Amino acid sequence: MAADSSPMQAPPPAPYKAVSTLVKLPNFIPGLGTLYVDPSTLPAGPFLGYDHDGKLVDTVYMIPLAQMKAGMNIKDLKAPAGTVDHVEVMYNAGHPGVPEPHIHVILWNVPVAQESVVAK
Repeated sequence: MAADSSPMQAPPPAPYKAVSTLVKLPNFIPGLGTLYVDPSTLPAGPFLGYDHDGKLVDTVYMIPLAQMKAGMNIKDLKAPAGTVDHVEVMYNAGHPGVPEPHIHVILWNVPVAQESVVAK
């Protein structure tokens, strides 16, 4: 039987790869989930985030501050699958894979009350 090629269930189809195989980050990142990314889209992504059961719960863009421009519209960011319930934007000072200061734009596929599925 062929593997499911839908990004709704982990692992997503090629060209996505587990972030933990590309940079020094854990397999599961509390608050984001298990992340996969198409390496050609680094550093911004989109990164697909999955809960412990392999269900897609979020899509994350990590946009370096140096790439932010006046008039830039984050409404143009797309979620590759599922329906976006809400959006969260937060600052990050940097981490392996995106060491410079950047913002995380998180397109959540689950309601706020269900974000806890990736809390730990």
